[in-house]
Amino acid sequence: MKNDTNTNHAANPTALRSMLSFAALIAAAIPAAAAQADSQGDQKTHTLFMGADVSVEQNKTLYRVQDVSGNSWVITVKGEQVAVSPKDGPIGIKIVPSLKLTETSASMGNIRAEQAYTPGRDPSASFARATAASENLFMGSQIQLNNAVIQNAVEMGVVATHSVSGTNPNTTEEAEVAALQQEATQVLSAATSGPGTTTDLAQGSISSSGYDAMEIRFDVSSEKPLNSPYVVIVTRFHDRDGKPGTVRNLVYAQALDPIGPQAKRIHVLEGGFPPGFELKDYQIHLYNRGEEVATNISSKRVPLTRDEAFEYVKMEYVGAHKDATLPPVPAMGKLPADLPSRLAGGQFSQTLYVKVSKDGLANEAYLDEACSQRVNDPYVETVVRDIRFKPALENGKPVDGVAPLKLGQLMM
Repeated sequence: MKNDTNTNHAANPTALRSMLSFAALIAAAIPAAAAQADSQGDQKTHTLFMGADVSVEQNKTLYRVQDVSGNSWVITVKGEQVAVSPKDGPIGIKIVPSLKLTETSASMGNIRAEQAYTPGRDPSASFARATAASENLFMGSQIQLNNAVIQNAVEMGVVATHSVSGTNPNTTEEAEVAALQQEATQVLSAATSGPGTTTDLAQGSISSSGYDAMEIRFDVSSEKPLNSPYVVIVTRFHDRDGKPGTVRNLVYAQALDPIGPQAKRIHVLEGGFPPGFELKDYQIHLYNRGEEVATNISSKRVPLTRDEAFEYVKMEYVGAHKDATLPPVPAMGKLPADLPSRLAGGQFSQTLYVKVSKDGLANEAYLDEACSQRVNDPYVETVVRDIRFKPALENGKPVDGVAPLKLGQLMM
């Protein structure tokens, strides 16, 4: 787990409003060219949602978080993975809200979040430990005193057979043994009523300065397996000693075991909050291999068909590359299930050249850059035509182009 109280939770409100308005137009903005046959039809295959980009500070520079491992954030610095641990001191963290599109979606339920105590500050745990210690002291004292009584009795030559059988002591020696037992009881009573024993441990008397942790429990599942998931929890709270109306942030994360279709119960307990803090609100973000996954509780969540998702990808791409001149590049697609095995067998290793329309749709595939030798393989043609491309740009305007393509390098 990780936590940090030096958190910068930043966003550009104007940019976010523009992006949300932009997304709201997607469903109505699909051009006729994007109506090319899609095996998914009108099925909602993607989700657009408001996620969070997390960056941590290292040597006064912010780096995007790539993963979470153990107690550390994992970032990439100059091509090398670096673990940033809170054990090394406070970590600067920046959270930027960001619209995201994903084909992977998970479900969260039975969410319970509440203020809590870290184990060392839990009054009930302290009471239980003190009670156990007192009972151990009592039993030890009892054994020692009983041993002393028996030893004295042995030294006096007394055989306490009458006491064992339940008869009253009727000899001088037995009376002395009884007196020793009574004395032992009095001494033991005095010992167990001294400072630090159970008579001082009524729960109401235990000093407590308030909650210093947050505890969250939830169930999570995903039809598409998440093999390297982690959760990031962003909290907003008021410090009991802070000025009225002031709010602070604390961010922490926890690596999770793989998640599949079977619901899994997750428990997160994180300290680092000032004692007696007041929780204002919190967000739960789920990631897999560094990429955020949409959930049923994601903010600004909009289900999209594949064509609608592609329109969003194109619009975002064009908007982010104004005045740029760029070749077309693969963006998304639904690859056949048997393609990996074919690639492993050595098929389709050559570079193909695909004619791409200004709408990002694939046409014919060729073996040469001049597009003079057409590929005559029905399987390849089917694969290529199901790929959507970010269109070529000329001074920021979409145009027809040719995209080099290696099927073995596609990550879709």
